[in-house]
Amino acid sequence: MLVQPVVPTTEGAVRGLLDRGLAVFRGIPYGRPPVGPLRFAAPAPAEPWDGVREAFEFGPVVPQSGPLPAEPAHGTDWLTLNVCTPDPGAAGLPVLVWIHGGGYISGTSGDPLYDPVELARAGLVVVSVNYRVGAEGFALLPGAPANRAFLDQLAALEWVRRNIAGFGGDPDRVTVAGQSAGAGSVAALLTMDRARGLFRRAIAHTVPGTLCTPALAAEVTAELAKRLGTAPTAAALAEVDPWRLAATVTELGAALPEHLARWGRLAQSGIATVPVIDGEVLPEEPWAALAAGRSPGIDLLVGHTRDEFRLFSVLSGRYGTFTEEEARTALDQLAPRPDGPDAYRAALPGATPGDLLEAVGSDALFRMPSLHLAEGNTAADGTSYLFELAFPAPAAGGLFGACHGLDVPLAFGTLDSPMARHFLGDPPTPETVEVSHELRQAWIRFITTGDPGWAAFEPDRQLTRVIDTRSETVRYPEQTSRRIWEGHSPTAFDLV
Repeated sequence: MLVQPVVPTTEGAVRGLLDRGLAVFRGIPYGRPPVGPLRFAAPAPAEPWDGVREAFEFGPVVPQSGPLPAEPAHGTDWLTLNVCTPDPGAAGLPVLVWIHGGGYISGTSGDPLYDPVELARAGLVVVSVNYRVGAEGFALLPGAPANRAFLDQLAALEWVRRNIAGFGGDPDRVTVAGQSAGAGSVAALLTMDRARGLFRRAIAHTVPGTLCTPALAAEVTAELAKRLGTAPTAAALAEVDPWRLAATVTELGAALPEHLARWGRLAQSGIATVPVIDGEVLPEEPWAALAAGRSPGIDLLVGHTRDEFRLFSVLSGRYGTFTEEEARTALDQLAPRPDGPDAYRAALPGATPGDLLEAVGSDALFRMPSLHLAEGNTAADGTSYLFELAFPAPAAGGLFGACHGLDVPLAFGTLDSPMARHFLGDPPTPETVEVSHELRQAWIRFITTGDPGWAAFEPDRQLTRVIDTRSETVRYPEQTSRRIWEGHSPTAFDLV
């Protein structure tokens, strides 16, 4: 009879499960439930417990916002993490800490997309983290710290530092990784003094450019409070049910076009609550902090997909239907000023309105922040490895292209997860399996050795791994976009 593994932590012992030959521990608290007097506060240390705590189930889902409906979860123990290890009795195994995406308003570490089995079988200890999203994590509230989600992530990394050796991991061989909002979180962590020494390397897939100024964030909070009939303060909003507040963030997201004249790029982005350049937790745009030498460089694997914005065009039902007016608005809001809109039209002669909108949306929101993070990290004496995923999703006749989020199931090897099947087909093609293997092996090599298997990015050669059925290392492939954005680092959204 196999014995369920028990591991001591600084708060108390946890009992895990044996799953497909691995030891799995779920729902371990790294902070107290952030409700009641702790609502909107920085994370407080988890309460210790006596005896052995069962770690069999994922922790409760943090209140979710966004277009996909979410059922309110039972429980408020939102600050939990999960550990999957090939051997709790080992020593010195490399560690991957995964920060999920979800537009800063949704997501959970228990998503089947993030099943850690393939990575753990390769010898990694994999940690995945729940953190506050939406208004709970990012709304700028008088009387509360800003960017509470980032403080949650720091607390989780500090837990890893204290405890991961008990699961077979090496606290000095931690790689922090994330995609989309998770990659934005990784980029932010690169700039934080408190994060120094908590991780050795970083992986950032599709770094979003969605940041905002305090002035804009304050207006978003005021609008949320207005819709709820309360005051825009931490004390007043703490009286609102968390799931009702999350639903109001969803409502405001749908109404953002009404605020275009005042909120500009934020309204164009479609997400209301995003990280704030607050001068303390997040002092400035991460790529700017690195480029100016105000943050030290690191070993960094960073990249994006070729057709980032295609996902949103297709899922909204608008692919192929965008109007010239919509393209003009997107160019005016998102392209670098003053010459960017004309530069896109000149560089893409004959482009449809949809082509223009997708190009500037992909660049401003994802591709250029990713490129600029690589450049900034290199300038800060770090070593950057840049990639672009060019492999098109096989499902739906290739409609999705190499879209936003396609890289996640490929890297984790979760090709049979429900969301992955939507893009990759069921069963996955042999080409999909090969591309997945290549990307996953690049992760494993990088986490283990610091080298994913291709040449580092340098400003002059700009070598980039283009991952496809026939991958190659070439000069950064999006040269048209790079030239348009040269000298125009992505900046935080502000009031118009």
